[in-house]
Amino acid sequence: MEAVLMDVGALLARGRVAAEALMVDACTIRRRTGEGDESDDDGNVIVTYEDLYAGKCRVQQPSAQAAQEDVGEDFQLMLRLEVHLPMSVVGLEAGDEVTITASVHDPDLPGRVFLVRDLAHKTHATARRVGVTERTS
Repeated sequence: MEAVLMDVGALLARGRVAAEALMVDACTIRRRTGEGDESDDDGNVIVTYEDLYAGKCRVQQPSAQAAQEDVGEDFQLMLRLEVHLPMSVVGLEAGDEVTITASVHDPDLPGRVFLVRDLAHKTHATARRVGVTERTS
């Protein structure tokens, strides 16, 4: 039994190396920590953030269908995507903000901001797959 577990561990390690090799984009992840007592020159409250991660990632779009959400009187389309991260990225929470800072193959990705909506956990994961949304309108 112990030999099987060692084989699974080695296989998982190789899978994680392969998954990270596909992470050719870069992102930063931050968490809103509060609102300060100060405001900017326009009267907007200054929001504070905690940086959680900066490094490689991969953006995937499992479905090209956007979901309609009505917020008050505002109509918004929410695009659902996945951001794949190394397994070493831990402690993410729903509401964290992911900003794509670089992309090798899609020049339209840098600057896009996504909100973490879904967290997935499993024993034999090769990448941390995080469900995110992007407001498209």
